[in-house]
Amino acid sequence: MRLKSLEIKGFKSFANETVLHFNSDVTGVVGPNGSGKSNVVDAIRWVLGEQKSSQLRLDKMASVIFNGTKKRKEGQVAQVTLTFDNTKNILPTDYSSVSVTRILYRSGESEYRLNGVTCRLKDITSLLLDTGIGPDSYAIIALNMVEDLLSDREAARRKMFEQAAGVSKYKARKHETQLKLEATTADLDRVEDLLFEIEDQLKKLEKQAERAQKYYALKDEYKKLSIELAVHNLSLHKKTFKEMEDQIAREEDNYRGTEAQARLLEADIEAKRKSHTDKESSLSEQQQDVNRLTGRIRGKENEKSMLQQKLTFIENDIRRIEDQSVRNNGQLQGLGVEIEGYQTDLNHERNLEAELETSLAQAQKMLEEVRSEHNLLKGNLDEFVKEQQGLERELVELEKQKAIQSNQIENLRRDVQRTLSDIATRRTEMTALEQNIGELGKSEQTLLKKIGQLEESENKRKADIAEAEKQQDVLVKKLADHNRLLDAKRNEFKLTKSMVESLEGFPESIKFLSQQKEWAKNCPLLSDLIYVREEYRVVIENYLEQYLNYYVVPNADEAMKAIALLGQSQKGRANFFLLDAFKDYQPPLALLPGGVRAVELVEVEPQYRPLVEYLLENVLVSDEPNPPAQLAQSEVVMLSKTGTYVRRKFSLSGGSVGLFEGKKIGRKKNLEILETDIKKLESTENQLNNQLATLRTHLQSLKADDRSEALRGEREALNRISQEKTGMQAKLDNIAAFVANFDAQAGDFNERIEALTGSNAQIEADLQVKQKAADAVRERLSSADGSFRDVAEQLSQASQEFNQKNIEFIRQQNKVNAFRQELGFRENRRDDLQRQLTEAQNTLARNREEVSLIQEDILRIETELGAAYEEKKQKEASLSEVEQTYFKARNEIHELENKQRDNFRKQQDLQVLINRLKEKFSDVKFEITAIGERLRVEFGMGVNDVINQEPDPAYQREALERDVNNLKRRLDTYGEVNPMAIEAYNEIKERYDTIARQRDDILNAKENLLQTMKEIEETATQRFLESFAQVRENFIGVFRTLFTEEDTADLLLTNPDNPLESDISIIAKPKGKRPQTIAQLSGGEKTLTATALLFALYLLKPAPFCIFDEVDAPLDDANIEKFNRIIRQFSKESQFIVVTHNKATMAAVDTIYGVYMPEQGVSAVTPVDFRKLGHEAMVFEAG
Repeated sequence: MRLKSLEIKGFKSFANETVLHFNSDVTGVVGPNGSGKSNVVDAIRWVLGEQKSSQLRLDKMASVIFNGTKKRKEGQVAQVTLTFDNTKNILPTDYSSVSVTRILYRSGESEYRLNGVTCRLKDITSLLLDTGIGPDSYAIIALNMVEDLLSDREAARRKMFEQAAGVSKYKARKHETQLKLEATTADLDRVEDLLFEIEDQLKKLEKQAERAQKYYALKDEYKKLSIELAVHNLSLHKKTFKEMEDQIAREEDNYRGTEAQARLLEADIEAKRKSHTDKESSLSEQQQDVNRLTGRIRGKENEKSMLQQKLTFIENDIRRIEDQSVRNNGQLQGLGVEIEGYQTDLNHERNLEAELETSLAQAQKMLEEVRSEHNLLKGNLDEFVKEQQGLERELVELEKQKAIQSNQIENLRRDVQRTLSDIATRRTEMTALEQNIGELGKSEQTLLKKIGQLEESENKRKADIAEAEKQQDVLVKKLADHNRLLDAKRNEFKLTKSMVESLEGFPESIKFLSQQKEWAKNCPLLSDLIYVREEYRVVIENYLEQYLNYYVVPNADEAMKAIALLGQSQKGRANFFLLDAFKDYQPPLALLPGGVRAVELVEVEPQYRPLVEYLLENVLVSDEPNPPAQLAQSEVVMLSKTGTYVRRKFSLSGGSVGLFEGKKIGRKKNLEILETDIKKLESTENQLNNQLATLRTHLQSLKADDRSEALRGEREALNRISQEKTGMQAKLDNIAAFVANFDAQAGDFNERIEALTGSNAQIEADLQVKQKAADAVRERLSSADGSFRDVAEQLSQASQEFNQKNIEFIRQQNKVNAFRQELGFRENRRDDLQRQLTEAQNTLARNREEVSLIQEDILRIETELGAAYEEKKQKEASLSEVEQTYFKARNEIHELENKQRDNFRKQQDLQVLINRLKEKFSDVKFEITAIGERLRVEFGMGVNDVINQEPDPAYQREALERDVNNLKRRLDTYGEVNPMAIEAYNEIKERYDTIARQRDDILNAKENLLQTMKEIEETATQRFLESFAQVRENFIGVFRTLFTEEDTADLLLTNPDNPLESDISIIAKPKGKRPQTIAQLSGGEKTLTATALLFALYLLKPAPFCIFDEVDAPLDDANIEKFNRIIRQFSKESQFIVVTHNKATMAAVDTIYGVYMPEQGVSAVTPVDFRKLGHEAMVFEAG
């Protein structure tokens, strides 16, 4: 394997891309001081994985990137690529050319590449293991390393021997095994402690677990019997289920058979219909002819029928008119008799009227004569006479009015009697209706009560359903929200746990230390110690951010252990708080302005409280959006609660708050809180699921208990009764209104009778008063003059007689008028009847004439009909033959259609049967589902888990139900049980057994590790001793080559009993000198001694290349010749790259690269190939 090239870009002073080719055996690198020669060696060391910036002569690793000059900007990336020729397959890879690249960016990111593929440093280290190539191997030697090698600083000699002997990997394995052994021992101690703690818990949980075990045994028995009962019930339903399923399948097969038969029938019918289309057309034409003829015949028949109907109507009208005429003649005869009787009576009454009128005239004449005589006598008695006359006129009027009103009273009394009779009849009807209405009202009330109960029950059911659905919606929403919260908590737990386990956001050194279990168990990170509430977490984390990566260790010794671990593993740096340093710390009692002390917001264990008080000394948290002005001269640090600012005495910082801020502090505590929250949420989730299942079962039972059909039937019955009752009530109201109207009429009649009777009584009283007044007047007249009295008496008698005659005459006039009215009515009726008889005679004449015409038309139509009937008979005979053929085929089609209809009815019947079977099938499925739902709710198992089980014949269903109920009661009354006891006991027991097994495994592992260490020790020791002997022999030979054959040189182990840990002493005594130590040698002698040792190692295990960085500086010209000669000798096996200032060394190389600075601060190279100059022999001759 050879080194082919080195590509440098942006590394230290090599700002530009620079390529060095190593095609020769010996390559020199020369240049003035400060030109960047050694940067070439640093580049090779860096690309091979050097992690210590001090080895690269830097204070920090980022300084390898070109830092810029006055004229150039600083670089953003440093990149070095080293290419090897692997034709001898020394590297364990199939590639003939292997390039190793290391890149570092200004941002701090870095990457390694193998053949352009991104990889890890470990991959490169593994590739170069035991090849003699590495950043700290004996292949790269600087002048200062010669001194380290000779002084054996940090066991440099043994490291080189180990590399050459190939023992490094054994020591690494031994170290790993030692660490594993220490970790195993720590695990063993921890396991022993855990076992001691668990044994105590195990005893406490055992009793609780026994009680819980009994409870769960009962519960298991209850579950077993419940499941067996479910199996018995399912067996019954399953049998029905299977029978109905088979029957449904059979009926569906029958249905499909009828469907197929229907399709065949339909196809047959369609074929026959198509074959009879022509016959149907011919038949249709003949039928149309017959139909047209039949239409004409029907028209004639209709015409005949109309004429006959008209004839019948006219004949009936004639008979009606004749009958009416007979009745009218009879009425006329009766009316004639009545008119004659009324005329006789009227003549008689008129004669009486004439007689009364004559008698009245005579009485009036007599009255006038007496009045004339009286007038002659009255003289001064005119006033009495006038008064008497007035009284007499009033008496006449009163008598007349009394007679009229008496007649009205009689008429009204007859009307009242008739009205009262009607009212009595109606009241009887009303009583029957009221009884019927009462019975209907009772039935109505009964139905209303029943409907009310049903409505109340149905409304309650619907309300319960609505409430249950509402509760279900609430529970579903609550469960969904709860599940989202639980998922969020779980995701947060996983993320936090991942961040805790991977220490995301922490440096590599922190991650490394956390993996050192023995050390890390008592040394937590500050970020894991403290916990802050969510609202203050961001502000506290921002303030303590620089300290969150600090480990809190008990004392400085623990910190030094960690530093040693980091140094040994090259894992960077870490910071530590020494807890014992805060033991006596007392926070200052400062007078703080308004705000919350930050230390009060932090939860921490008591032993860490002083540290937190120190870190948060004089720190306040404020709700104010802006920091108070008085802080300008205060030592107080004011933090915004929202994290937007931090105010110190001389500074103010702030800005926006990042999305992921506040996620680093208190991760472990937050993890515990999340775990507790998740357990609570999972418990709540189970409770919500159980509530939801119970609610759904309750909702199904409510929906199944539907009484709407019964309610509708009762309402329909109520409507019928209500309609019947309403009809009766309307009838009753009509009758009541009629009765009320008749009552009112009767009342009015009675009132009028009373009024008329009262009026007659008043008239009678008035007559008496008037009569007395008249008598008084007469008495006064009589007393005034006897003659006058006589005359007055005569006048009174005449006047009284006249009045009597006049009343009789008026009554007779009324009677005559009544007879005259009756006579006029009958005469008018007679005239009407005579007019009707005349019109009837005229109508009869017209009707008889029309009957004659109609009869002629009927005869004519009958003749026409006869001819049409004959023609129709002939056509029907012709049509009959066609019809016989057609209808024969048609009958065949009808038979098929009948079969089709029968088949369709059969299909419908089958469909109805199938639907009915499916409904019953659904009922059975519902029963099975209900059993499954109960199993799911109570035992978390589905119906499919038990559906195929056969019922145990040892159990009877009734006994099972009884036993299940008994067990249910025992479980309900069992008392409090710790449900987690068995699980906890089993977990603890399992954990105890597991840990016990782990203890055994750890003990076995410890034995295995000890055995492995012994084997590694033996193998490494053997190889080391063999290699040491060979190197010792080589060293003696090379040393004498560089010096003289008489010189003394040797290598000794200071501790032969432990060669792997033994130091190696170098004995070098050039001729003529007897130094006590190697330090007493001159600088050149030391360099040649170190060179002898290096080449002794090369002889054991040649490195592919070797780099000397100004190693020849202390040598004089004679020793330079020896140095160059041995390099040339070994260059046949290895490449040499020599960085030198010595001209003789420059002359001895094959190719030389001159390093120079074309501009200040920027290095460049230029090559010169000496092999083309042919000077090599001359150089060695001169030497």
